[in-house]
Amino acid sequence: MDVHGALAKRLGVEEASLHDLSNYATSASFSELERAALAVAVALTREPRALPENLRSALIEACGRDGFEEIVATVGLFNYLTRLHNGCGAST
Repeated sequence: MDVHGALAKRLGVEEASLHDLSNYATSASFSELERAALAVAVALTREPRALPENLRSALIEACGRDGFEEIVATVGLFNYLTRLHNGCGAST
């Protein structure tokens, strides 16, 4: 398990949810809000320069504008930290 997975477990994320991450879109382990947040996280991780409007709208509908901005900021921070970590050649 990577550093982020260990952090998630310490924060109370259930083991089943961690195992279901690759199937988040259809897994019963995640709420509608969590699925929307994960879809945004995946999209921004793959292409940080543009977020598809349908994903943006779905997440804003699920958690409001403030929640959307918090989630996007958190995704950006973790992507930054991962890239910095990898760029410096640090081991997990």
